[in-house]
Amino acid sequence: MIFDRLANASSYCSVAPLIQKGFEFLKQADLATLEDGVHEIQGREVYAIIARGDGVGRDRAMLEAHRKYLDIQYVIEGVDTIGWLEREFVERVKQPYDSEKDLEFFYDRPASWIEVPSGSFAVFLPQDVHAPLATKEYAHKAVVKVKFP
Repeated sequence: MIFDRLANASSYCSVAPLIQKGFEFLKQADLATLEDGVHEIQGREVYAIIARGDGVGRDRAMLEAHRKYLDIQYVIEGVDTIGWLEREFVERVKQPYDSEKDLEFFYDRPASWIEVPSGSFAVFLPQDVHAPLATKEYAHKAVVKVKFP
């Protein structure tokens, strides 16, 4: 997991070949005005999901993981709370891996939590099981999915 401000994103371009495309998308001036939904950046190799709404709180936030993509969870407005657990410590699968959705869910609870304020991002690699939207407040987010080698 990586947690930082968008201003420092260039420090992480070596993490994955296409991650820079995701950071460039997040730096665009009109990001806050984009419609909710999926926005292709480079086909299905790099795309963003824009969403806004209230979080579910820590008690209801569900751990999830991906195998083909990394996530850049960027907060446009508000603050999100995101839980984290290293994949090797996962014990209880709630929903088995769906290769079409590149998604699986777990009953386990996060080992730690981070508060991600507006202008900040968290990168979750395939080994990073994470529980986004654990805030109970409003959050406007962009989640950039980057194909991971």
